Amino acid sequence: MDIDSGAQDMDAKSSEEGTSMPMDSLDSSSTEMKGQEKEELNQSLEKLNITESSSGQLGMPFKRKPVIIIVIGMAGTGKTTFLHRLVCHTQASNIRGYVINLDPAVMTLPFGANIDIRDTVKYKEVMKQYNLGPNGGILTSLNLFATKFDEVISVIERRADQLDYVLVDTPGQIEIFTWSASGAIITEAFASTFPTVIAYVVDTPRCESPVTFMSNMLYACSILYKTRLPLVLAFNKTDVAQHQFALEWMEDFEVFQTALDSDHSYTSTLTRSLSLVLDEFYKNLKSVGVSAISGAGMAEFFKTIEASAEEYMENYKAELDKRRVEKQRLEDERHRQNMEKLRKDMEKTGGETVVLSTQLKDKEGKNKDLMDEECEDEEEEDLDGFERFTEEDEDVIDEDEDEEVGRFSF
Repeated sequence: MDIDSGAQDMDAKSSEEGTSMPMDSLDSSSTEMKGQEKEELNQSLEKLNITESSSGQLGMPFKRKPVIIIVIGMAGTGKTTFLHRLVCHTQASNIRGYVINLDPAVMTLPFGANIDIRDTVKYKEVMKQYNLGPNGGILTSLNLFATKFDEVISVIERRADQLDYVLVDTPGQIEIFTWSASGAIITEAFASTFPTVIAYVVDTPRCESPVTFMSNMLYACSILYKTRLPLVLAFNKTDVAQHQFALEWMEDFEVFQTALDSDHSYTSTLTRSLSLVLDEFYKNLKSVGVSAISGAGMAEFFKTIEASAEEYMENYKAELDKRRVEKQRLEDERHRQNMEKLRKDMEKTGGETVVLSTQLKDKEGKNKDLMDEECEDEEEEDLDGFERFTEEDEDVIDEDEDEEVGRFSF
């Protein structure tokens, strides 16, 4: 009995050992499979090149030259004539300049443009194609041109070592740079690569009215805070009216209030209140008087532009770098979250293809089912009507046949 019990114990131990050995082998094989799957996932992610952010660089390298001068102003202030005078001054002073025209509706230019928007976008064709008026056509043309503005930047970059200034002429629709997307794209593209200065052209004779002067100052303030770039006020047409009165109004608040005393309308009251608000705005604003016809004030204008370019390098570029770093940080954070989500989804599916069901497909399926049901109902109604029609016709035909048979038999 002892021998039998000992044999039974040996058999039980051997059976337990035999069952435990396959279980251990299964556990080890499952862990190896999981490790291989993780390695395959990592390799696939590395092949896709999405483990790290592809936008690691903070944009294009910044260059101190050339200085971009964007000429902005209301319609009729003499922007194109003023730019022509700037071109003549650069040629006479051996200053290397580059001219860009962004006005798609101008008929003739008094200067030669190195880059002209009219060569790329046909203003009248845009009006016909999109059924737009003159202002809408100009805005749409600039929006279309802004989509390829990186090519303009690349052209200037290739010639950067040979240039001192880039002169940019703009259309009279000033709303392009106050709220339109194309204005923001153009100014940010320039400012991210070169020192950029805004030259706001003011019609000096028309600004003799305090209300018109305040309107121009509000536009200048709006452009300054929209673009966040140095702004220079260029009081044009000083050969017709001197700009000293405007400088006095900007420097002394009481002089401007005295000029408003003769007007007692609601507009003058609003202008008086706005002058209090813009008093601090005038202190940090550079201004110069110029004449596009006689060429007076050109040397002073370029000195002011150089001072504004230095101000850009000291203050505005630091702020621009901060905004770019913050934007890059947000993009990297969003990229990391997307990659983490993708990794989790791939681990769940094990690399298998997954069929995504969208609400659009469900709606399309429901619509198809409803259409099939409607078609079936219509077919059933047609069949019922056909059956009724055939039964009635058969009754009528039978009656007619009976009458004919009766007549024949008679």
